Amino acid sequence: MPALLEPARLGPLLAQVEEARLAARRRALAGGALLLALVLLSAWVAEVRPALLWERGDRFLGYFDRTLTLDTGARAWTDPGEWFWGLDRWLAQLGDTLLMAYVGTVLGALGGFALGLLGAANTGPGAAARFAARRVAEFGRTVPEIVFALVFVIAFGLGPLAGVLAIAIHSAGALGKLFAEVVENIDMKPVEGARAAGASWAQVARFAVVPQVLAGFASYALLRLEVNVRGAAVLGFVGAGGIGQDLVEAVRKFYYADVSAILLLIVLAVTLMDLATSALRRRLLGAA
Repeated sequence: MPALLEPARLGPLLAQVEEARLAARRRALAGGALLLALVLLSAWVAEVRPALLWERGDRFLGYFDRTLTLDTGARAWTDPGEWFWGLDRWLAQLGDTLLMAYVGTVLGALGGFALGLLGAANTGPGAAARFAARRVAEFGRTVPEIVFALVFVIAFGLGPLAGVLAIAIHSAGALGKLFAEVVENIDMKPVEGARAAGASWAQVARFAVVPQVLAGFASYALLRLEVNVRGAAVLGFVGAGGIGQDLVEAVRKFYYADVSAILLLIVLAVTLMDLATSALRRRLLGAA
């Protein structure tokens, strides 16, 4: 097959291509070197010492080895009855944790629903409402859940109420941003038609916006429920109820086998929740 270009013209073009490849390679190497330098600088500023990790890494592995060993010296799985001696109590506390996550997610989704509609740039009722909704959502998702939980424990005392409120506020902030982004990507033709017909903002939101975004909202809410199940287990560390209270007590008192038993229950619960919510999300997105 004859060449498309004469050698006199093909040579300079090949040279340009090779030069472009070398330039791209040099840029990639320079970028990698810069990234490595920044990582090393960050490690030095943060006083990260890999040598210490290497010297004491066996303690980390040794702790988990002890959690799988009963007081008798036998491996935990050889005596399930002894390993899960507090199963009834732990299951009840795990149920409290799941309920905290569920109620907190429902309340947070409702709050995020309102913040998303108010904060969307294309459907918000006004610049002031949009600004306020976005700042409220930012506050809710910026402050860690455990900080909210500490505040509510001081205000309302120990118990699940503090955990529910902490999860609800943080979820409202996180979902408010996600919901607003979903609303900003809708088809505006129904919205413009409703406005042209004289519909109020609430009517536009109800009949022109919500039908388009409801499946997406539900999917994000289910995803947030998965996250909140994990978060609810941690909130027990500060007295916000749930199985986390027994977990932190077992850690503090060096009840090694109890730590592994409680962690196993939490992992199983989170896994089942992930599978269930993932299936629901697929069905919702498929139906949409």
